[in-house]
Formats: sequence, C-alpha cells, structure tokens
Amino acid sequence: MNSVCLFLLILSTVLTNSVTAKKKMVLCYYGSWATYRSGLGKFDVDHIDTNLCTHLVYSFVGINPEGTVKSLDPYLDLPDNWGRNNFGKFNALKIGNPNLKTILAVGGWNEGSQSFSRMAASATLRKNYISSAIKMILDYGFDGLNIDWEYPNRRDSMYGPADIQNFVQLLKELRQEFDKHGLTLSAAVASVKEMAIQSYDIPGISKYLDAVSLMTYDLHGPWDPVTGHNSPLHKGEGDGNIPKEDLYTVDVALEYWIKSGCSPEKILLGLPLYGHTFTLTNAMVNGVHAPSSGPGLAGSYTATKGLIGYNEFCSKILKESWDIRRDNLAMVPYAVQGKNWISYDDVSSLKTKVEYGMKYNISGIMVWSIETDDFHGFCGNEKYPLLRSINRALGNLNNTITTSTTIPTMSTTSATTGTTTWTTTTAISTGTTSICKMVGLAADPEDCTSFYMCTRNIWGSLVPQKFKCPANLYWDIKNLYCNYPDQVECSIRKY
Repeated sequence: MNSVCLFLLILSTVLTNSVTAKKKMVLCYYGSWATYRSGLGKFDVDHIDTNLCTHLVYSFVGINPEGTVKSLDPYLDLPDNWGRNNFGKFNALKIGNPNLKTILAVGGWNEGSQSFSRMAASATLRKNYISSAIKMILDYGFDGLNIDWEYPNRRDSMYGPADIQNFVQLLKELRQEFDKHGLTLSAAVASVKEMAIQSYDIPGISKYLDAVSLMTYDLHGPWDPVTGHNSPLHKGEGDGNIPKEDLYTVDVALEYWIKSGCSPEKILLGLPLYGHTFTLTNAMVNGVHAPSSGPGLAGSYTATKGLIGYNEFCSKILKESWDIRRDNLAMVPYAVQGKNWISYDDVSSLKTKVEYGMKYNISGIMVWSIETDDFHGFCGNEKYPLLRSINRALGNLNNTITTSTTIPTMSTTSATTGTTTWTTTTAISTGTTSICKMVGLAADPEDCTSFYMCTRNIWGSLVPQKFKCPANLYWDIKNLYCNYPDQVECSIRKY
C-alpha cells in the first residue's frame, strides 16, 4: 500500500512539473499612473492578482539627455523623501508568487522617439543607458527590461532611417551586459507591416530579444474618418476588396512578423483590455466603417475622449441601453447608442484571438493594460474576467469561475491613498492648459500644496491632472516630491 502511495505521489509531482513547464507566458503591463484615478478606477499595486500574469511590467521610466534612465514620478516610484515606493511594492509581489517575473519598462507613447534616437546613435549614451538601466533593475529587484520605443525612424526621431540599425546595436550591447546578470530583455513593437517595415530589422532585433510583444491594437481608432475595430482578428465588415496584406488585422500582423524572421517562440500577441469610442456623423449610419466626426465619450476613470477601459464600458452597459453587436468576420464586438460607437474586446473575442495565436505556437500573450480589466468584478461573477479568459484559453487556469466575495463601496468624498489626496477632471479649463509645457510633473502656480501630472492624450495634446500633497507639505518642483515648507521656494500660501 505504501509503495502504491509513493508511486502516486511521484506521478503527481511529475505531472505537476510537466504542466508548470508548459505554462504559456502572460505579460501584463501595469500603468502606474492608474493610482491617481478617481473612485473605483483607482488601481494600486495591491490590486494586482499575481496568479494571472507570469510577467508583470511596470510602466514607465524615461530617458535623460545623457542617456541614463530616470523615474518619471519619483514621489510614486521611489522610497526617498517620503515617497510611496511603488517599485518596492511592485517587486514585493514576488513574495506571494515566487515564479512571477517583474520587468521595468522604459519609453511609451509619451516618451516619443527623440530620446531613444539620440541615445541609440551614440556609443557613449548607449553605455550610460545600459549601465543605468542595470543599476535601477538590480537596486529595486526587477528581473529585466522592456523597451517601448515608439517608434524607430518615426514620429520625432532625430536620426531617421539610421534608427533601424542603431536599435539592433543597442539590443546587442544590452544583451551582452544583461547576460552577465541573468536579466531578461524584451520589447514592444509596432505590429502592422506598413509601420513595422519603417522601424525594424526584424531578424536583427529578434536575435537579441527574449520576447517580442506585438502591439496588435490601436489598429483603428477615432483618428480615422470612419468607425473601425481596435483589434480585429480578421478582415471584417466593410473591408470590401482590400488586399489581405494591406489589412490592419491581428492575423495579418502576426503572419507578417513570422514570415519576416521573428521566431514564433519569441512572439507575444498583444491584446487590449480597453476600447475606442467614436462619435457618429449620422446616428442612422452606424455599422463598421460608418462616417465618424471624431472621438467619442470618455471613460469615467481614464477621462480621455476616444478611449474607454473595459471596466468603464462594462459598467456602462449594465446601467444604460446599448445595441451590442458582433462582427462575425472580424470576430470582435462593438456597441452603438445614438451617435456613440464603441469598439472593444470581451471574454469571447479574447479567447478566440488566443486560440488563433496558439496555432502558430507563439510564446504567449501580452496585455495592455491590467488596470482597465474589471478588477473589482462588478460586471460579472468574478474579478479580472478578461485576464481569466486569456489564461483559460492558454490552459494556465482551470475552467472554474471564482466568485468575487468583496464589493468595494462608492464614496462621495475624494479618493485617498496613504497620505495623498487627489482630484481628476475630464475637462481642463483654459487657465490650466498653459501649465503643461512638457510631459511630466509641474507646479501649480496658484497653490503651493498642489501639483500637476502632464500627459499626452491620444491626439498628442498635453493634459494636466491636479493632485494635492499630504497635509502641511508643499510641492517641491526641484526635487519632484512633497516637502516641508521651509525646504521649498514658494511665495504663494494658499491652502
């Protein structure tokens, strides 16, 4: 009897190890600025479910003129000077899941291309970048780096076509140094051929990267003159006789990268946990490719016209009357209400995309971004329904549904976290738009106790969001944190 039990125990261990070894990669971006969102949209590190992602990516850090990496929000990221130490909290998540890997992301849309282009073109600046990145990664306990250069040879690039090979050289040098420390190296890349062909030597960059995340979203949006799907799997309604190779679809993008020399075993298929909103020109003409006059409604938490998180959208359709439709060709849903038109992904469409990607034996899935899933579980019977659907389709989770047992309550007072309070507005008055001269943190010219975070919306415009320092502290614009009043130069004394 004992020998039988021992055999079963060994067999169980072998099978468990086999399943673990085959677990597909799920790389989840975390937008750290979501901590500043209001009400139930506020998302902190402790909201993250560490069992739904194999890799967590902290977004973003930036690049100094001398090539070194820098925190874009020292008060949030770092422990110094009464900071909130988000880096430390983020990496402490590995205590609960020792198999979890944490990655530091540099770049993003707001960082643009110029700082990358300048750095990658200079051997000295590349050296500064690599050494400072390694130091930040090791100092705070990350496991690797994710490069989000948007995009080589595009936007505000300084060196144009030279970026393409400079990027390869940068990755080569990073790989050499990272291997000494056992660090991982990944990148997020433009997915469709028309964009990728301008920016990448695909075999060249693939050689040095552990993972290549295809940004197979934002394929259509309110910048277009007609409605379209954010992330269509296939050719859809209204695409007519467009040649397949010219389509902005997930399948065409994935096939292009594989045919161009990127090994499927390195590819992560990017899936959006958000949607795009449009304003229809004519409410009666409301299908795919219907004329659009521009961006539609803003989400109640993300507060950006043309963009809506799944958590914002699913709450909306529970309270309001919407016409929910499916494009059975593109394999994605969309919703219509009067002149409002929304492209989004749901549990079913994400499952279908995962299954499609697995046919190519890709490494796994990347999601942008974790804080726009229904992380409270308000819209169904479980938290993180989109991430769970992805994991189930990958075989990383069983098919049981975990019911949410805690329901947060809505407060009518200001949201708070620790000692910091903030307010978020969807409309910025004329008087505040001049506050933002560049992306980053800015002082409030009318209040020593307040400051602004300046970001770009999907149209490239700078948008300020106002925040308050903890009680009895002033904003220190020199050091970018809240400080004692006698340490800050501020002639205004408004509370």
